[in-house]
Amino acid sequence: MSITSDHAGELHQLRRPSFAELYLPKLVTVWREGYGFADFRADVIAGLTVAIVALPLSMAIAIASGVTPDRGLYTAVVGGFIVSLLGGSRFQIGGPAGAFIVLVAVTAERHGVDGVILATLMAGMVLIAAGLLRIGTYIKFIPYPVTIGFTAGIAIIIFASQLRDLTGITLAGKEPSEFVPKLVALAGGLHTVNPSALGVAVVSIAVIAGLRRWRPSWPGILIAVVLAAVASAVLSLPIETIGSRFGGIPRELPSPALPAFSLAKATAVLPDAISFALLAAIESLLSAVVADGMTGRRHRSNCELVAQGAANIGAALFGGICVTGLIARTATNVRAGARGPLAGMLHSLFLLLFMLIAAPLASYIPLAALAAVLVVVSWTMAEKHEFATLLRSSWGDAIVLLATFLLTIFRDLTEGILVGFALGAVLFIHRMAEMTGIEERSPLVVADRPDDGNGERVPYDSALAIDRDVLVYRITGAFFFGAASAIGGVLEGVADTRKALVVDFAAVPFLDSTAANVLGRVAAKAQRRGIRLFITGASRTVRRALLTHGVSPRRARYRPTIERAVAEIKAASGATEATA
Repeated sequence: MSITSDHAGELHQLRRPSFAELYLPKLVTVWREGYGFADFRADVIAGLTVAIVALPLSMAIAIASGVTPDRGLYTAVVGGFIVSLLGGSRFQIGGPAGAFIVLVAVTAERHGVDGVILATLMAGMVLIAAGLLRIGTYIKFIPYPVTIGFTAGIAIIIFASQLRDLTGITLAGKEPSEFVPKLVALAGGLHTVNPSALGVAVVSIAVIAGLRRWRPSWPGILIAVVLAAVASAVLSLPIETIGSRFGGIPRELPSPALPAFSLAKATAVLPDAISFALLAAIESLLSAVVADGMTGRRHRSNCELVAQGAANIGAALFGGICVTGLIARTATNVRAGARGPLAGMLHSLFLLLFMLIAAPLASYIPLAALAAVLVVVSWTMAEKHEFATLLRSSWGDAIVLLATFLLTIFRDLTEGILVGFALGAVLFIHRMAEMTGIEERSPLVVADRPDDGNGERVPYDSALAIDRDVLVYRITGAFFFGAASAIGGVLEGVADTRKALVVDFAAVPFLDSTAANVLGRVAAKAQRRGIRLFITGASRTVRRALLTHGVSPRRARYRPTIERAVAEIKAASGATEATA
């Protein structure tokens, strides 16, 4: 349960949680609350839904990262299982992420696949140390322009990395890894474009986009990949497939083994391991924040980092690559009706079952189809609206955004994050110095708490999370940076399926201009699409900031509590149905 404004001033009176309470996996919490057959059935359905989405993505991300597709599956099976088993978020889905493609590909080029696996194992150790040192409480407050900048930069690099397979271009030598030389080399090979590969890619993109628009509940990515594989086999198309390049994928997990180790090798990959750990921490905690907002639960960030560390170590032992929490798949898990971490564990088991049964069929999957999948992923990742909003928001946000974005593309992802974070910290200090009217004793950073919540905890009710009429999103703590991205993305996923959106500000002491601008954009879109937007629990200071940035009563209705807003929505829906 999120901390409400009534409780914010009493935090100093709460007892200090014990180590066991802070690092107790959410799986145990769910079992203690009571877990029945109906919960298990819901988790089975959610796990299967997520596994269908994860199957082609895991292979595509691995191939784009410069390793074989089986390593992506090992990562999702082993790493994803451990994330859910030990994690501090009950809805988190772990696995290989598109954000890691650039880092893994560069590490593989510099140090080989063994270097990637060793760096993954070392990153796991760094994440465990960060969790035990309780650094996770603060990582999720990475500046919002930094997250948007490096995400948009990664999206462009991923898109560029897929152009060769997307078009079937043949290069005389090795494809350069740097952005500009890559584009120059691909431009020089345009005369070798394979029409069959390009056709498969275009049709795959059209199928995915079409199903997302007209049949959003269907697994568009899997359908597109299956159709491409069938067409490739039946028509004997002259294009590269997983079988022709990699010889297919194995039908079982390998035996666990330690990666090749030497002090010199460990020293060489240490910077890459730190980059893996930093990005895994950011991605996983942002994903957990999204799940919290969608469900009203609260993850324990340091427990989550320890789980992510264990998952990376486990994936490395089985030959996998980096593991992190995945925002899109976690949101899919929540919307599919998951009740607890068992859904994530079942998602991994379903993937393993798919490997055992369908491994021979994977040989027919065209690489052009997987490239099309990643092109769609990169388009979704690009955060185009958020990017444009930040450019218009303020000069400070624009500088941080562009510095991170350009350094990510033309220099290095780690350098982009570090420089962007430094600039963002300076900007944050400047804004805090100017900030007035913050509620006394309200926490800017909410610390982890035990599951009993000092008597405040109530059993999880999945009804609102899967309600087809209304989506409730709760924000906890100061609203700036990463949380702004989460709210901005929520409406995109529910705009065509929900009638109302409730955003709860009861536990928000203040918000900055970036966050207020994002809410203004959300309110404008809601008005255009006929979605009723309710703002609940907003203090006088927060409400004044929202009104200044366009969240007016014409676009949003302000109510004191979530319960009152939901009751009003349901009453209006009932009246509409009665008159229909």
